[in-house]
Amino acid sequence: MVSSYSFPAKRGWRGLAIAVLGLVILSLLVPLIFLLGLHNNFHSADVNEDRSSNHVDNQNHGFRNHDPKHQNVSKSAHVDDILHRLTPPLSKDVIENSVKEAFNNTVRDAAAHVSKDQNEGHPVLPKLLEKSQLDTKNEGNVIIEATQHMQSVSVDDTKMSCELEFGSYCLWCHEHKEEMKDSMVKQMKDRLFVARAFLPIITKLPGQQKLAREMKQTIQEFEKIFSDATTDADLPPHVDKKLQNMEEIIERAKEFPLDCNYVYRKLKQILNLTEDEAHFHMKQSAFLYQLAVQTMPKSLHCLSMRLTVEYFRSHSLDMELLPIEKFVNPELHHYVLLSNNVLSSSVVINSTVMHSSESQNLVFHVITDGQNYYAMKFWFFMNSYKEATIHVLNIEDVNLGYHDKVIPLHLSLSEEYRVSFRIPSSSQMNTEYISLFGHTHFLLPEIFQKLNKVVILDDDIVVQRDLSPLWNVQLEGKVNGAVQFCDVRLSQLKGYLGENSYSQSSCSWMSGLNIVDLVKWRELNLTDTYRRLLQVQQNKRDASLRVGSFPANLLTFQDLVHPLDNSWALSGLGHNYGVDAHAVEEAAVLHYNGNMKPWLELGIRKYKARWKKYLKRADQFMGECNVNP
Repeated sequence: MVSSYSFPAKRGWRGLAIAVLGLVILSLLVPLIFLLGLHNNFHSADVNEDRSSNHVDNQNHGFRNHDPKHQNVSKSAHVDDILHRLTPPLSKDVIENSVKEAFNNTVRDAAAHVSKDQNEGHPVLPKLLEKSQLDTKNEGNVIIEATQHMQSVSVDDTKMSCELEFGSYCLWCHEHKEEMKDSMVKQMKDRLFVARAFLPIITKLPGQQKLAREMKQTIQEFEKIFSDATTDADLPPHVDKKLQNMEEIIERAKEFPLDCNYVYRKLKQILNLTEDEAHFHMKQSAFLYQLAVQTMPKSLHCLSMRLTVEYFRSHSLDMELLPIEKFVNPELHHYVLLSNNVLSSSVVINSTVMHSSESQNLVFHVITDGQNYYAMKFWFFMNSYKEATIHVLNIEDVNLGYHDKVIPLHLSLSEEYRVSFRIPSSSQMNTEYISLFGHTHFLLPEIFQKLNKVVILDDDIVVQRDLSPLWNVQLEGKVNGAVQFCDVRLSQLKGYLGENSYSQSSCSWMSGLNIVDLVKWRELNLTDTYRRLLQVQQNKRDASLRVGSFPANLLTFQDLVHPLDNSWALSGLGHNYGVDAHAVEEAAVLHYNGNMKPWLELGIRKYKARWKKYLKRADQFMGECNVNP
């Protein structure tokens, strides 16, 4: 009886085991079928049709038509359709990961397929990356962009934007730009950048380790060459073969389906890095330029030190026997010169005296600082300038009888400003250079209390005509006789001058050659006016004395400037390479305002000869210090 009931129980157990095993197999097959269907888009007939068409395409044209963009679009649409049918709906992250995985699988399959065909001796180049199409499109874009760029930004505009950032360095750099013979270097660098963009992609392709090694080795060879070569003359021999080898490697890399967006981003990154590096070197060069133009040359410093030493070595009573009565005689022609440069002061005085018919009536008051005072005294004691009288003053020894909290009692030469402003009804910027009085100029009425009128000369000028007629100019109630500079009007500076009352049509003026009525100056108390305006500018803008001096200068002499004829002084020889030659010849005074002074190595060469003409070269100390500007 027991045996009769045992058989059905065993049969039931076997049926249950078979059912469980079937469920397990089914649970494994369903995901596998789903994944295979997802990979093949659930359209086996379409896949076969595509394969047959690709096979025909290979036979007829020698390359396979893989269009990743088309495959990506169709696959994304199909995945979206499947995901919409699934319940519950999947999260956004899962959807994005599924799409990315499907796309990556397609790319890997295509890469493996290309590798297989290439190994079989059939080079494969997708139509999407055909060289002719890419070059034509890129060249078209470059030409269009270059044409639009040249139409909207001219060469002058580019130079102006550079000048706005780096100042007169751009003018000097543009004038001294050397034509580099580096066409081969540029071509090699271009190929190097392209190879760098392709290398990460080629490295990831299966079966292309040899090509990746060759490309990496060639890149390293190019980088080693560029570590020593900047022009074609620096390149090693047989470099054309290396360039040809690089071209062949790049062409082989283009045969694979590459991510054009990645290549574009890589090249864009290299371009940005190159532009940043170029801008860094531009800033570095501009800094060195500023250092060169604002630092006293070693030879001139040597000259000043040698003269100072000789002053104390050769000190005699003759140096102190000065014609003091001439210094305060208002009937003579008094010229005031502020300078800390022995050589430039000598040129100004020598050129003025050489063109004067009555040098015995000339008195030059040279105001300098304590560091150069004894050098100046010894130089002008050892050198004569016809019958002119030279009076050297140390600004630090001047006793004003009070303590000035606003205007410091140290030498302040004429201030030079670079003014940039936007042209009305235009997007262009205009840059001009203006030279105005320094702080020390506003102390002159108190320093020369017994004088009625003086002519103020900057130490960066050269006189080409007799200045005696200046003393016959009637200022007509004005204080400052100066050449006006109408390229910059006060209306263009209203944002900087503030709410002060002034005539907007008034022109700015230039220092360099100025007739000053000291009597009228004292009567109007212009020194106190300047102090007040300077204090307001400092409090308002928290600006330095030099910056605050610009609006204070213009506002102090508002409606008090008598315009001199433009033929009296010509400015711009220290920054403008394009000054009219006829104007240079006819001007009574040449003003080398700007950074490129004639005694500097960076000075504009074609204007230097007129300045060197008045150097006293016979001095032994100039030879000892190798002074040869």
